[in-house]
Amino acid sequence: MDWGTELWDQYDIIEKHTQSGLELVEKYVKFAKERTEIEQNYAKQLRNLSKKYNQKRSSKDEPECRLSSYQAFLDILTEMNDYAGQRELIAENLMMNICIDLTKYLQDLKQERKTYLMDAKKAQQSLESTYKQLDSSKKRFEREWREAERAAQHAEKTDQDINATKADVEKAKQQAHMRAHVADECKNDYAAQLQKYNKEQNQFYFSDMPLIFNKLQDLDERRIQKLAQGYVLFSDTEKHVMPIIGKCLEGITKAGTNVNEKNDSMIVIEQNKSGFERPGDLEFEDYSQGINRASSDSSLGTPKVSVDPWKKKTNNFWLFSKRSKPTVTEDFAHLPPEQRRKRLQQKLDEICKELQKEVDQSEALGKMKDVYEKNPQMGDPASLASQINQTSQNIERLRGEQSKYETWLAEAGGRGDTLRYKAHSFNNNGANDVHSPDGAYSDESTPDPSQAIYAEFDDDFEDEDLAAPIGKCTAMYNFPGASEGTIAMQEGEVLAVVEEDKGDGWTRVRRNNGDEGYIPTSYVTITLNK
Repeated sequence: MDWGTELWDQYDIIEKHTQSGLELVEKYVKFAKERTEIEQNYAKQLRNLSKKYNQKRSSKDEPECRLSSYQAFLDILTEMNDYAGQRELIAENLMMNICIDLTKYLQDLKQERKTYLMDAKKAQQSLESTYKQLDSSKKRFEREWREAERAAQHAEKTDQDINATKADVEKAKQQAHMRAHVADECKNDYAAQLQKYNKEQNQFYFSDMPLIFNKLQDLDERRIQKLAQGYVLFSDTEKHVMPIIGKCLEGITKAGTNVNEKNDSMIVIEQNKSGFERPGDLEFEDYSQGINRASSDSSLGTPKVSVDPWKKKTNNFWLFSKRSKPTVTEDFAHLPPEQRRKRLQQKLDEICKELQKEVDQSEALGKMKDVYEKNPQMGDPASLASQINQTSQNIERLRGEQSKYETWLAEAGGRGDTLRYKAHSFNNNGANDVHSPDGAYSDESTPDPSQAIYAEFDDDFEDEDLAAPIGKCTAMYNFPGASEGTIAMQEGEVLAVVEEDKGDGWTRVRRNNGDEGYIPTSYVTITLNK
């Protein structure tokens, strides 16, 4: 069934129905847009909520960060932030797939509907114009036919009048004949106009308007189908992110199940154990006499040494008393013994790491200075003097701090398990300082600095297996490789790159025969594997 057949005479109904359908699409688009705004505001509020409670992130030094309950809460805030991102994705997809898409489709439907309605109006106007012509020809035919009848009656009357002359009779007959001829022409014109109108009317009601109505029906059905797809998208948009939202919720559940109350209790003990002994019994102070009685003569314990009975003791330990904030000292003496040992050990480890960095820097500068001395075209050795001097000063300062904290740690009863650094570094003259395993150092130096410069290279070659090449390089200049640990190369020679330049100006390479060594990075062009 179609509108053109069943609703051929319901133009106004069809026009109203199609307009109502377009308004429904507009209403749904507005609904989806408001839903989008709700999702955006919801996501924004969730993000602000997560940010509010995660604004002051504790550093690793804060005691709470190690607690599983605290970490679980941070995980929940992270998952909530990810959940907010999924709500934003829902809002974005609703806007793109429903609001924007349907709005564009709606504009096309409106334009198409407007075209069909205009075609219907044009057909209606054309039929009305033809009808006016028909009506005009009909009225003219009616008027001319009456005039012809009157002319015929006048001619007949004149012919019967005995007083009328022959000329009058002849004139009356000619006038009647002329009017009859005009009336016949009007009759023929009226018949032609009637035939034309009937044809156009048939075309209008059986072809033109049914075709337009059917087009409007197709438009309306396409609108309904598109709107139905929008309804489905409203649900599918959220279903699409449900797996990820589910993972966020699973993450929150996992955060809760990962909380370990026993472990948290152990962490609190570890972080806050003072190491103090519990207070002992207070001794009886006899103010009736100036000396202490023998403890065996009384059931109450008395002091075993002579004391001033009138001197007040102010260092009693009160468990719930408010303690004033202690003055922080460099040796952490303000902390309880156990906590002091931990802080000293931590500080000592930090110093050793920093010292190792300075030692590595000193080694690199020493290598570079030696290369500059042997190859002046690569650089001026004197330009490194200030850096070498500064590095040496930093090493001496850090060694002093290391010794100081090791002493404090020994006083606090620590074991002194500190990080160690490499057993050699360079002084201002490029000489090698030998360090003992416990971090101390001696003034002994090797007689030949050049023998120590690349000693670490040989150790690396002996201790490590052959590493897989990470690229290749081509020599731009000749390099003699006279120093220990280096390798000679000729201009244009291609070598395999085993280790990149670590900032000291040297690259480790290997020949096809297995020979390895260091070459100046600036002497080659390097291509690394992707």
